[in-house]
Amino acid sequence: MRGRAALGAALIAALASGCGLVSSSGTFESTTLTDDAAPLDGASLVVTSKSFTEGVLLGKITATYLAAAGANVTDLTGAPGSASSRQAQLNGDADILWEYTGTGWVNYHGETETITDPDELWQRVHDIEKQDYDLEWLPPANFNDTYAFAASAGTAERLGVTSLSDVAQLPIGDRTFCVDDEFFSRADGFVPMLETYGIPLNAPDGVPSDQVTRMDAGVVYTSTAQSAPCNFGMVYTTDGRVKNLNLTVLDDDRKFFLPYSGTAVVRGAVLEQHPEIADLMAVVSERLNDDLMQELNGRVDIDGEDPADVAYDWLRSEGLVN
Repeated sequence: MRGRAALGAALIAALASGCGLVSSSGTFESTTLTDDAAPLDGASLVVTSKSFTEGVLLGKITATYLAAAGANVTDLTGAPGSASSRQAQLNGDADILWEYTGTGWVNYHGETETITDPDELWQRVHDIEKQDYDLEWLPPANFNDTYAFAASAGTAERLGVTSLSDVAQLPIGDRTFCVDDEFFSRADGFVPMLETYGIPLNAPDGVPSDQVTRMDAGVVYTSTAQSAPCNFGMVYTTDGRVKNLNLTVLDDDRKFFLPYSGTAVVRGAVLEQHPEIADLMAVVSERLNDDLMQELNGRVDIDGEDPADVAYDWLRSEGLVN
């Protein structure tokens, strides 16, 4: 039967005091695999996640599925920021965490080389993390939560653009952008992106600064959908608002943006003890893609559904759990 699996309060307190973790709800849907197998019977696993919607969803999917496979799962999804969930795993207080290859490369290891091939980037991050921390980055899922620019479907059609190179060919007056402050200021953000596409900021044939509007990240989506004050807005490729607002994501045809492939990361000692985790997570990873993540994220952010319910419903719709 389906039911709520709750996290013990004492264990939450112990882990939280040790590494600053805060559980999002400590609950996930209790179920079984459709073939009634229990390859993780007897395993005790701690699943954590970052606090943003996609991170929590991936954590709930993982907790639900591994518990269905027989594991005794402690749910510590929703850790505030990136640091606390990462530190918990480094400390050995959490066993499984979804990460992004771009985050590992830039934020955790300070690398500045832009590797545009997602498989190569995953391999490089995998090797460094295994050597330095004995963390096993499992093969990545088929989604890439990276930066992109989008336009409303109507604007994209009216201007005849499908890529950022197309934007660079537009009359200067049509090159209007909405970005948030963080992306505007990043060393791998807006200004170098414009240079890559041959339309530098404030250059005679580039993008005038008064055609760039800086605003809160959330407002960028609605402004882009309304094509006011900008034709093009910075988005995240798996954000639910992309689909909900009928935005057209433009192809980064010069491969400026670093891949941020979603990857389940497992402590090496845990994977050695329970190698079945790799096969189970592969079943999940191979089913995830950009369109699906937009849909699942939208069910939480736009429709207001509980991430635990969305995770369970998706696993069941895929025939993975009862």
